[in-house]
Amino acid sequence: MAQADSKVLVLGALAGVAGLSLAAVFYQGYRSRRRASCPGYYLNRSQDPGAGLMLLDGPGGPGGQLVLQRLEALIQCVSELKEEMKSLKNALPSLPDRVREELAGREEARRASPPHRATPTRRKRAAGAAAAARAGGRSSEEAESEGGYMTALTDSEEEEQSDAEQRDEEQPADKLCVLLEKIDHLHHGTESDKRDSLQLLLEQREEFGENSTFLWRLIRAFSDVHDVSATLEEKKLHAERGKKVGEEAVSLNPTCADCHQWYAIMCGIMAEYETVQNKIKNGYIFKDHLDKAIDLKPEDPLSYYLLGRWCYAVAQLSWIERKVATTLFGEPPSATVEDALKNFLKVEEIQPGYSKCNYVFLAKCYRDLGHRAQARSMCETASSMRVSTKEDEEAQKELDLLTPALRL
Repeated sequence: MAQADSKVLVLGALAGVAGLSLAAVFYQGYRSRRRASCPGYYLNRSQDPGAGLMLLDGPGGPGGQLVLQRLEALIQCVSELKEEMKSLKNALPSLPDRVREELAGREEARRASPPHRATPTRRKRAAGAAAAARAGGRSSEEAESEGGYMTALTDSEEEEQSDAEQRDEEQPADKLCVLLEKIDHLHHGTESDKRDSLQLLLEQREEFGENSTFLWRLIRAFSDVHDVSATLEEKKLHAERGKKVGEEAVSLNPTCADCHQWYAIMCGIMAEYETVQNKIKNGYIFKDHLDKAIDLKPEDPLSYYLLGRWCYAVAQLSWIERKVATTLFGEPPSATVEDALKNFLKVEEIQPGYSKCNYVFLAKCYRDLGHRAQARSMCETASSMRVSTKEDEEAQKELDLLTPALRL
């Protein structure tokens, strides 16, 4: 699945972002980042696998000085960790109430109008129809703008949607379509293409900044550049900017499924750089906006794949992690392996052969449920698919471990 699976693997923070509700999981992600930034964690290890850690020389030599520097860095990391834990302790009493109030407020706003939602129907729009026609043959994520799948709405929602559509249609349709077609092409290109895409979108933001089809592509571009960035500081900067654009996009057009989907993805990415309590909060936001994306565009395989990853990660939570979630929110997130399997199968139903990663997770679900024959079949299908992206490379690594175990 070439587009956006890199964000999903950030949802490998889905043991963080699916487990986004769980402080223990987030702490592990925080600790691993500290290891990456603190040289004190990297002492030399002997070539003998059974040997322990080795120091190169005594305190007076170059190696000794290096060890002292590493110890100082380690002490600094511990000090920073103590400060964060203190901050978390102070925030815990009010955190559950704040999260509940925020989610309750959204639910009340959604229920303010009579629930007259019906099945999705096509709405004809000049700019949206032109964009969809030009996007023919691309993935479901790109082939549909927010003008694609719409829902039969109540009067108040229709008025809100009408305002969003009017803003979109006021844009020069031909110029916007040409721009978006070029952006979609760059999205599938090299690292340099992805950076060029972001720069081009930022240059055109003043003219098209109130168009939701433009904005969700801008969120996606921030995500793409985040993935190819080399430094932690650059990654965090693009994650913060992308999430901010996501907040703007879902507020500007609450009926755009792609805006909700990419905002959810950016919440997952941003969880890598947040404090523990904000990671937990982002996890609930992630699930909430993903549900909205599915409600607005129920035939997009990416949303079901993301939801399947979330369900699978939640199903793997330990008893201790669930107790932590219960302490924070009164009730831990709930999902089973069967829920995850249902979503991964939905992906395959909508778009057969969607991705190597989806088949790997299908194999994992069948294995966990004791259906080894089906699990082996999924592994064989995944093995037959070529490796073309970094996500495919990660999937192949898991496949190499999973396949032999299923033969025993």
